[in-house]
Amino acid sequence: MLVRFWGTRGSLPVAQTAAIVQDKIASALLAASGRSFADFEEAREFARDSLDFAIGGSYGGATTCVEIEARGAKQVDDAFIVCDMGSGLRSFGLDAMRRCAAGHARVYHFFMSHLHWDHIMGFPFFVPAFDPNAHIIIHSGHADAETALRRQQEEISFPVAFDWLRAKIEFVTLETDTAYDIGGVQVELMEQHHSHSSFGYRFTDADGKVTVFSTDSEHKMETMAGEADVEHFFREADLVICDTMYSLADSVSMKEDWGHSSNIVAIDLCHAAKAKQLALFHHEPTYSDADIARMHAESIRYAELTRENVTLDVLCAYDGLEVVL
Repeated sequence: MLVRFWGTRGSLPVAQTAAIVQDKIASALLAASGRSFADFEEAREFARDSLDFAIGGSYGGATTCVEIEARGAKQVDDAFIVCDMGSGLRSFGLDAMRRCAAGHARVYHFFMSHLHWDHIMGFPFFVPAFDPNAHIIIHSGHADAETALRRQQEEISFPVAFDWLRAKIEFVTLETDTAYDIGGVQVELMEQHHSHSSFGYRFTDADGKVTVFSTDSEHKMETMAGEADVEHFFREADLVICDTMYSLADSVSMKEDWGHSSNIVAIDLCHAAKAKQLALFHHEPTYSDADIARMHAESIRYAELTRENVTLDVLCAYDGLEVVL
């Protein structure tokens, strides 16, 4: 199983300002300490391998979009599997068109966590939706998914109407406590605590590899004893992509009941579930790359201090990250 992250921010897209870029360049020059480079590739290698990621790279600014590529030995359905339609969907769509031109099936299975704007805003810019040979199936736990997607393309909000799209588009409402075989993987969903509800998804491929996609769900420290259903949903997953929008301090103070969770509770849940990897996800838009890197380092330390029998590898998702399971 291969997991590609096309968008990892929460709430709204963010962009690097000129001041932020200048700070990164200044930090990189200081780190180079007068070193000269023979060519561009050598300089690029230095930026990639010798600089802290928050200086030499970026966690990105696109909102939620994750692709899951099932590679099980018995995989026969060559379809795209995508979680959510945030602004990262635009980049995925362009890359998908390239792959389709090389022979990939033009079938897209979308799995929607929920219908808030940051999770659907990429669909009007999804180029395959204009491909008359494409087949798009939008799976959701919400019966009003079609209403939400059509509404954002009404004339008052967007110049291209939903009915102008040329792909074959279907909407399918899924139920919890049911296992579905879709796109060559087994799919289960769980209702989560969020405004208008959200749904987490558990994907299992033919080789038994498991990825859990669980964003926009609030878990509180004081109610962790009642999270047995979440622990079961996360059980022994190879990768859990989890809402860790806030630091613990933010999640229990001014941002309590905002529908999101912290890195600390995500680690506690993954420990209890004996999951193998956790990807910190749905980053707070006001957090800088340095803020996110600091949270990642703190998360790794907390996971090490609180682990019991199973080691939890804590990743920090960024736009462009690929994880092979």
